[in-house]
Amino acid sequence: MKRKLIKQASGLAYILCLMFLVSCSKRVNFITSGVVPAAEGHIKISKDDNQNYTVDVMVKRLAEPSRLQPPKEVYVVWMETKSNGLKNLGRLNSSSGFFSSGLEGLLHAVTPFKPERVFVTAEDKSNIPYPGSQVVLTTKVFN
Repeated sequence: MKRKLIKQASGLAYILCLMFLVSCSKRVNFITSGVVPAAEGHIKISKDDNQNYTVDVMVKRLAEPSRLQPPKEVYVVWMETKSNGLKNLGRLNSSSGFFSSGLEGLLHAVTPFKPERVFVTAEDKSNIPYPGSQVVLTTKVFN
């Protein structure tokens, strides 16, 4: 009887730990784009052991940036923070370096700043300090 209770308690503890880990991660969908309406995607944000934020961006059905009007070279992912302004998280890439036949893009970034909104712009270069005006995808503000 005692072993059964211990086994049940350890099983419950395991389930609670899994629920805690899942609840630490936030998933936010992008709003439908007026620039590339077929594009859809989401971001996952979690906090690691060092108190940094991990941001994973996944997008599908995103047109080649060269097909936009005006044509661009790359997609850049940005985050807006409450007290640290806008931050360039990096270039949205596919596994081959160019967009695949499924037009899927991924980005994994780690930042010490808490994101409040994430958005994607079409740009001529990826290493720029401020976003251009061609916002392709965006999330709502979240906390």
